Amino acid sequence: MEKLTNEKIADIARENKIDPAALLAVKDVESNGGGFLPTGKPKILFEGHIFYRLLTPLLNLARLNQLCKQYPNVVYPTWNRSKYFGGEREYLRLTTAININRAAALKSASWGMFQVMGMNYAQCGCKDIEEFVDKMKSSEEDQLMLTIKFLKNNHLCDDLNNHNWASFARSYNGPSYATNKYDTKLAQAYSKYKDTYK
Repeated sequence: MEKLTNEKIADIARENKIDPAALLAVKDVESNGGGFLPTGKPKILFEGHIFYRLLTPLLNLARLNQLCKQYPNVVYPTWNRSKYFGGEREYLRLTTAININRAAALKSASWGMFQVMGMNYAQCGCKDIEEFVDKMKSSEEDQLMLTIKFLKNNHLCDDLNNHNWASFARSYNGPSYATNKYDTKLAQAYSKYKDTYK
């Protein structure tokens, strides 16, 4: 799997009027720099609370509660870091979820170099979740282009370009961003790149 160099990412960022150092900072914080696992699968993180939310309108409460008891690491009502398996083992959780409901499962994982949630497929310019996943599997460049569409459609480029880390973090990482110091990590990563990529 061909890796995107920082120089290439910076070039694409400039073409899209995004501060290259800021975009590289997001990449670092989200995936530690790469979109794929050593096995060639895209990096993912499965979010069981999102899966729970997407299943809620599809199932009655008794069935939902049964799934929570049967698959406590896959279906649960509130975010819980302890449920993560990490790395390649996230695919074990995703596979279990796919066996319950494929579309909801794929939408409940964050994907690739920038860890964009599958439920945002339309904001990434994809017609459905399957197209989104196929592109996430194809290359780091496709992962980057999906992310840029997502940033533009959610009006997040200004926050990146103005280094408004807290505002960007709230939109991109969720309201609990301060708990995991997401904005601070972005600022630190940016300082590493700002002199090289302008």
